[in-house]
Amino acid sequence: MLQAFNPANRDIKVYIDGELLHRDQARVSVFDSSVQGGDAVWEGLRVYDGRVSSLDAHLDRLFDSAHAMWFQGVPTREEVTEAIRQTLVANDMRNDVHIRLTLTRGEKITSGMDPRLNQAGCTLIVLAEHKPPVYPESITLATSSVRRNSPMSIDSKIHHNNLINNILAKIEANQAGADAGLMLDKDGFVSEANGVNVFCIRRGTVRTPYADYCLPGITRATVLSICGELNIPHAEARISVSEFYTADEVFTTGTMGELTRVREIDGRQIVNKHTQSVLEQIQDRFRTLTRSGGTKLV
Repeated sequence: MLQAFNPANRDIKVYIDGELLHRDQARVSVFDSSVQGGDAVWEGLRVYDGRVSSLDAHLDRLFDSAHAMWFQGVPTREEVTEAIRQTLVANDMRNDVHIRLTLTRGEKITSGMDPRLNQAGCTLIVLAEHKPPVYPESITLATSSVRRNSPMSIDSKIHHNNLINNILAKIEANQAGADAGLMLDKDGFVSEANGVNVFCIRRGTVRTPYADYCLPGITRATVLSICGELNIPHAEARISVSEFYTADEVFTTGTMGELTRVREIDGRQIVNKHTQSVLEQIQDRFRTLTRSGGTKLV
């Protein structure tokens, strides 16, 4: 699975600190903290018919992450929302749009690690692209040797830009011919895939790993809410790889790809031993929510 260039994005405008610039001119300084040390936080947003899905939840996480990272000179919630709106309007975007919202610690007065060198406030970037869900109908996973960070290293509750851990797992998946890498925690239990959360279904019960090592994703939370609404048994748990192998259904969740079925893990086919698909029930409800929910911006 490899994303291709979409010609519709050839002349998009990108918002950087109050300016809307053609993608070829959209740049940050070599002194920006994102360049110096990956010192930034971000969110992925999806737009349906002019409505940004789960905007409040995404902004909550963005500002929580910035606070945990001790960012100074953070723009207001209203300023960030207006920057998103301006970007969508400037690009005439209303549907099948994905937004990469990035907040860096900002530009430093000189190269260095010390946050006290950041004296100009944060850098806000809004990158909106014409991009339908990028995953195919079903995908394959390969278990990675790269372990997901524990809170002893970098807490997954901080949605930071330092993605080397996940990128290494993706490289392994590419080499194995799989679509994504399945990442484990330090004890060998499943945590998440390299860019999405994971769920398994067995005998009608939906389970997902605890958010101890994995990112507690917004779409993940939506799925758990849907299960409660539809009276589908569900739980967070410590789940081994073999339990995923023998599940009736496995799927991933994320803003970029929404809900995607997993057909194979490490060469093991995921076989539904029951006639009814619980995943399809959840997907149907998710589509209904995306058609009606969200914050109208354009």
